Amino acid sequence: MTTSAPGTLDVKPQLRKTMGFWDVLLFNIATVLGPRWIAAAGHNGTSSISLWVLAAVFFFVPGALVINELSSRFPEEGGLYAWSKEAFGPFHGFVAGWTYWIYTVFYFPGLLLASASMSAYIVGGRGAALAQNRTFLLSVSLGMLLVAVVLNIIGLNVGKWLQNAGGVGTYVPLLMLTGIAAVVCWRHGSATHFTVANMLPTWNWDTVNFWSQIAFAFTGLELVATMSEEVRDPRRTLPRAVFGAGALIALMYIVGTFAILSLAPAADIDPQSGVFHAITVGSMALKLGLLGMLAAILVTVGNAGGVGSTVAGIARVPFVVGVDRYLPAAFGKIHPRWKTPYVSILVQASISGAILLASQINESTRGAYQFLIDAAIILYFIPFLYMFAAVIKLAGRRDRKENEHAVLVPGGKAGVWICGSLGFIVVLIGIAVSLIPPGDSMNKLGFEMKLVAGTVASVLLGLVLYWRGARAKQEGL
Repeated sequence: MTTSAPGTLDVKPQLRKTMGFWDVLLFNIATVLGPRWIAAAGHNGTSSISLWVLAAVFFFVPGALVINELSSRFPEEGGLYAWSKEAFGPFHGFVAGWTYWIYTVFYFPGLLLASASMSAYIVGGRGAALAQNRTFLLSVSLGMLLVAVVLNIIGLNVGKWLQNAGGVGTYVPLLMLTGIAAVVCWRHGSATHFTVANMLPTWNWDTVNFWSQIAFAFTGLELVATMSEEVRDPRRTLPRAVFGAGALIALMYIVGTFAILSLAPAADIDPQSGVFHAITVGSMALKLGLLGMLAAILVTVGNAGGVGSTVAGIARVPFVVGVDRYLPAAFGKIHPRWKTPYVSILVQASISGAILLASQINESTRGAYQFLIDAAIILYFIPFLYMFAAVIKLAGRRDRKENEHAVLVPGGKAGVWICGSLGFIVVLIGIAVSLIPPGDSMNKLGFEMKLVAGTVASVLLGLVLYWRGARAKQEGL
């Protein structure tokens, strides 16, 4: 006798609607806005400023419009998975959902390493050396992951406060960065000379790998849609929070890059912790060294919130796939006391911790970080291809015009085609350039082989699980 997984109707109503507008707005900021992307942009140089503008116009804005339409038309738990399944069927929905989840096992270690590196500046100027200490980075990374997991298993009514603190703790230090930079430039001048010419994109093979990171830095607004059934009035709340957070995020990326380059030349900016090196340099120049330590404390909280928001959002995807019985039934379980998808969260965290340790083998701390980022980008962008294709496919359905709650892409079907096509092309280019090793890679062939093997193996594992689940589901009918 085959025992089926619990049905959707039995499990989903147990989820609690705990998130309001400000929770979602701060969740989006904690998830998307990253000081490390401003540090990476500063390390890449003044040309990053034009790349931010291009990515905002051709990717971030179209992506926000697409996310608003799909999340308001289909406010279901699972987000990208649900939209892809709606447009292309269960198999493609699974591929989108699986790659959207499995990318986190590479993304979390990279995020944790960067977060630990930034937290080193809590001790002030000595943090620069500590930020390169492998033992310190691994210890703090695993500690942050543990905190995020525990709070999100206890429940969003508790875990959301970590995400809220993360949104505030991310934005305030970057406001401090811009304020310090403005005062230092006024008193002492800028460390970098800005011209229209040097802010234009630099097209060479040494920096091409960075282009995908610019687009990747603008992703994450779709994440809270995976928790739609835990948001109060999701059709109204999600679009408003996306527009509000999107404007704040785009502005800070551009202004923050100006600020960090004003305080330090590109060659001196570490792509992980450069923001806090710049804040430390600026606060010391102003003889206010405590500002750097305060910013590091705040951003440590902010990064913990970023980890927490990603744990919370991504864990809902294998939960819903488990409910649909394409993954082992355990993924669809709800904690009896806290009403959270605890199995999904624990599996996700365990694999991420193992990848974090494995990524350190035969790599410098910077090389390990870059491998994790590129693998995460490739896997993460696969479901985005589905999302942008799905909005085009679903634009012809009658319910698009009949749904009075839908926040539609402006311009009718032409607008949908423009936004969907722009996003699809940018994502495709992002995947391609992520496969190119960065210019400062120690072993380009080894880096490439490890990157390809890791991403291919991740996708194949998902396909094996899908075929197993589909066969078991068919036998149980």
